[in-house]
Amino acid sequence: MTAPDTLADFSNLLEEAPREPAPAGRGGRIALIVFLVVLLATLGGGGAYVWWASSAALPAPRVTSQAPVASPGAPASLVVPADGSLRLSVDGGEQYLGPDASGVFASSGGDDARPIASIAKLVTALVVLDAHPLQGADDPGPTVSFTEADTDLYDRFYVQGVTIAKMPDGTRMPLHDALATMLLPSASNYAVAIARWGFGSEGAYVDAARSWLRDNGLNDTRIVDATGIDSRNTSTPGDLVALGRLAAANPAIAAITSMRSISVTGAGTVTNTNDLLGTLGVDGLKTGNLGDGTFNLLFTASLDVGIGSPLKITGVRLGGATHDSTDGDVARVLQSISDGFHDLQVGSLGETIGTITTPWGSEAELVLAKNAEVRTWSDTPVTVTLDTVTPRTYADGETVGSVTWTAGPQTATADVKIAGAIEEPTLLWRLTHPGELG
Repeated sequence: MTAPDTLADFSNLLEEAPREPAPAGRGGRIALIVFLVVLLATLGGGGAYVWWASSAALPAPRVTSQAPVASPGAPASLVVPADGSLRLSVDGGEQYLGPDASGVFASSGGDDARPIASIAKLVTALVVLDAHPLQGADDPGPTVSFTEADTDLYDRFYVQGVTIAKMPDGTRMPLHDALATMLLPSASNYAVAIARWGFGSEGAYVDAARSWLRDNGLNDTRIVDATGIDSRNTSTPGDLVALGRLAAANPAIAAITSMRSISVTGAGTVTNTNDLLGTLGVDGLKTGNLGDGTFNLLFTASLDVGIGSPLKITGVRLGGATHDSTDGDVARVLQSISDGFHDLQVGSLGETIGTITTPWGSEAELVLAKNAEVRTWSDTPVTVTLDTVTPRTYADGETVGSVTWTAGPQTATADVKIAGAIEEPTLLWRLTHPGELG
């Protein structure tokens, strides 16, 4: 179409052009035409003005945006027992749980010394292996030959009602298997026999154990025998967590205490008393009790909480009412740690975070292009960053930025897109808004 050369042509063009709402009544239309006539005359001719107005640059649309608000998740609630004591530490989740998690992450009941019962056998194993080390988890080690005095231990502990394992006269077995027979079923006759083998007598073993405890900074742990059946074998939750770390770092002990059972020469098949093995990542270490109200469990767990590498947890429960309740106490605290990690939805597909408006009344929205969530711990704060660029085409679906959410070490990102088309202005708008054209 060529530009109009006469006022009549221009009038016809107005009749054909899309219109905006005009002032009400015939008087308003006459006023508008008079205005245009005056304007065209002022600019020196209708044709030149229409050509200019129809092709002049438009003002840029106004873009407004604001980063969405992301609320933190629900705070974690660690479930700890009301009686006895519990303590645990966590390695591997410091970016989520904080740098103190590897110290004391959860505790209850204070740090007073309590009888440790058969957890003392773990000390026996560590002290014997310090003097007679095994070269890895599968090393059978030296052969242990039990004497007649050792086999007599079976009858001695049987009368006391203490846990024992078969030890026929002339029994010989690798040190690895002897330790397994002591640790898994908690056989006290094997504990004393191994201590005698390693150090000549149980008394010499006790002296060596006390030196070993001092050397390893376990100053709140007291050992009076190799079995733990004497209530004077005591320790604090803090020392026992440290003991658990030492035990877990020993390949042979870590491997033995993770087994549900093992068949050995002489003793036959022996079964682990740690019924939590395999539950919530529990993979060791040692049970112990001296009767009702004194049930203990020193444990390690590799707990998968969906953040990559599992959390490495070392903990102890002392003074549980029964074997089953003690297991339940440990399971509940581990489950509450797992439950404290959650996927938090921070953005939703189509969520509006801004608008694009034009002087001629066309409008579109800025929206998130997808759902977004982060894996986080408890009520970790979420920070939100919005980055935008000037649209190139203002077309529906054009990507004009992104939103990034950060919670601890985790981030999630979603593109920001235009939703809705920006319509071109009508010719009438161009002709009546010369001051806004470029």
